[in-house]
Amino acid sequence: MASDKPLPFVYQFGAGAVAGVYPLDVVKTRVQLQTGKGVGDEGYNGMMDCFRKIIKNEGPSRLYRGITAPILMEAPKRATKFAANESWGNFYRNLFGIAKMDQKLSILTGASAGATEAFVVVPFELVKIRMQDRASAGKYSGIIDCVTKTIKAEGPLALYNGLESTLWRHILWNSGYFGCIHQAKALLPTADGKSQQIRNDLISGSIGGTVGTILNTPMDVVKSRIQNSPKIAGSVPKYNWAWPALSTVFREEGFGALYKGFVPKVLRLGPGGGILLVVFTGVMDFFRKIRSEA
Repeated sequence: MASDKPLPFVYQFGAGAVAGVYPLDVVKTRVQLQTGKGVGDEGYNGMMDCFRKIIKNEGPSRLYRGITAPILMEAPKRATKFAANESWGNFYRNLFGIAKMDQKLSILTGASAGATEAFVVVPFELVKIRMQDRASAGKYSGIIDCVTKTIKAEGPLALYNGLESTLWRHILWNSGYFGCIHQAKALLPTADGKSQQIRNDLISGSIGGTVGTILNTPMDVVKSRIQNSPKIAGSVPKYNWAWPALSTVFREEGFGALYKGFVPKVLRLGPGGGILLVVFTGVMDFFRKIRSEA
């Protein structure tokens, strides 16, 4: 409402970022859940075809179905990612007696942070995937209904379906992300001032986000399929564990199927990785200034 007190810029920025990139995530999930070639109005032949058919057949609002889950997930996910990376970095430096981070240690630290982050995001991811699937259009009225029905039908542990594949997805992305950031920063000119620091963070973070996405997209494909496969007593889901599911997709659909949804995913997480690092660095600098003045 016009009379509402405006939120600080960071909140508006965060809301706008989530709202702006979320349709890309919906498209990515739809393409990943599709087995085989897209045929007819219910099949998708790439990102733009998926966008067009969702809007034409289901309406523009469908591009935002399930958006509450990632909004709720974003703060704890990002906080865990960077806090865990810092904590694991300190742990490994002390463990190995290394004074400064190098690329190998950055990769190990990133992988450990990714594993930690995975435990936080799995329930949110499962709800998001099931809400985004076209088949769920009339099944769930919202995220609370989705959670309730999932627990009722499959038990409370069902919210952690796909934990193993999520672990692999986040281990691969974070190791690529933080490993590339360390190497890219070492190759870039030393920052002389705030604007150059932002430039270096944006470039290195974007490179890291792109490389992380290349590494983890196959695991993201199988994660989406595993989490969208309800547990039914007495039966074994087609997609159950990460590596066997990876083999199944490759055998039945070919190598290209392991990179379904890559374009919308990299458009979101490539530049997003740069923005993420810029914001994190800025906030940390602000906190350090507050502490030094206290």
